[in-house]
Amino acid sequence: MAPLRIAFIHPDLGIGGAERLVVDAAVGLQKLGHTVEIYTSHHDTAHCFDETRDGTLTVHNINPPFPRNIKGKFHILLAHLRQLHLTYHLLQTTASNYDVYFVDQLSTCIPAIRLLARKRVVFYCHFPDKLLANGEFVQGKMKKRGGLLKRAYRLPMDWLEEITTRNADIILANSSFTAGVFKAYFPSIHRTPRVVHPGINLLSYEPPSGHQDPDIATVSSDRPTFLSLNRYEKKKNIALAIDAFALLKQILTRPQHEGLLRNPRLVVGGGYDPRVEENMMTLVSLIDRAKAASLSYTIITPPSSNITIPPFNTTTLNPDILFVLSFTSAQRAALLSAASTRALLYTPANEHFGIVPVEAMSCGLAVLACNSGGPTESIVDDPPSQRTGWLRAPDAAGWAAALVEIASLSPSETSALAERARMRARDHFGMEAMALKLDQALVEAAGMGKVSTPAFLWFGSFILVTLFAYFMAIVYTS
Repeated sequence: MAPLRIAFIHPDLGIGGAERLVVDAAVGLQKLGHTVEIYTSHHDTAHCFDETRDGTLTVHNINPPFPRNIKGKFHILLAHLRQLHLTYHLLQTTASNYDVYFVDQLSTCIPAIRLLARKRVVFYCHFPDKLLANGEFVQGKMKKRGGLLKRAYRLPMDWLEEITTRNADIILANSSFTAGVFKAYFPSIHRTPRVVHPGINLLSYEPPSGHQDPDIATVSSDRPTFLSLNRYEKKKNIALAIDAFALLKQILTRPQHEGLLRNPRLVVGGGYDPRVEENMMTLVSLIDRAKAASLSYTIITPPSSNITIPPFNTTTLNPDILFVLSFTSAQRAALLSAASTRALLYTPANEHFGIVPVEAMSCGLAVLACNSGGPTESIVDDPPSQRTGWLRAPDAAGWAAALVEIASLSPSETSALAERARMRARDHFGMEAMALKLDQALVEAAGMGKVSTPAFLWFGSFILVTLFAYFMAIVYTS
């Protein structure tokens, strides 16, 4: 089939696992000969992945008239409205220029694209929003939070998510875990999503050639390093890494472990957006956690960043913890590939997939992760002869014991584990493998031809529900 013209629609092109997938998917499809352009409602060139600002990818940033939230509320309603604005822009300008659409995170636009542009849509599900809205997802438990009005507000939002997702021509999911959850919590959708694991560009994780980059210099150290890479969000449970590291420091003072690790440090890096209150509150809570454990800390941002560091009483000389706000790609590669980095601590439980463990394995780095969700598909813990990492319950004592085990590996054991990890990342989670699976789905969708079914009923219902949700928002704030 001839190369396709593909439009990606993604809500907020910042720094995160979903954004990393979108970027790598777009780059991978371009390498297969397709033309790819990304449409988004927010793209800050000071807070994004390099490929979206250096010309590798074409990004259309359509600024909406709607805020992200109103006094910290109505995130999902405003997200729908922002995507509707983006969809309206597309329909008024270039919608007909593309052969097929790739949509992820928000499914709001799908009926409009199919009805008005008459184009096919492939939807990639990271995780159902109806479950994320209730806080941390625990498998088998559906949390219900808030009063009657909030539940009435969420009801049409959840229904809208399900019915618009159902309208997609092909549905994909990032893991078998997510596909199973999708099937269980979207009962009206009788299709099981195809699993397309996120893939990574292995070349982007090669060790930097030197430390001339000032961004790399700020994070480099010969001290034994444990690394945590996650957005600054409560659900990522970064506190587990701090608690486990504090216990490890105590264990290292015991005579039987003397000399095992000298002056280790913990580096906590992740996406930090000053527009997002949760990012700031999470950072504050982590600092409080470090203080409670008598761990010194400092906070840095890349010299190329314009993020203002909050005023904290930091320790600049050899701190126990280094907080990196919105690390660069070069910093990420340097930390993951540094000889001094001993392990990645991946703290979220029930994570939908988790691209960071795969990034670490591609660099030959041992991974310690929770024994639930997507990491159980990417990491091999048993048998030890095939191990690429450790899967443990989210308990600080158990994690500290695993860190001691990792630190106690002999050079030959470390080298063998690193080779197994690299091989698994390359064979199962390379960008090429992901791009080929996405290519297959997009070609299949485009091959269905123009949408000819009377989809106006879908779109009419969609508009009515959106208007009702807007009415509920007004009631809720009054």
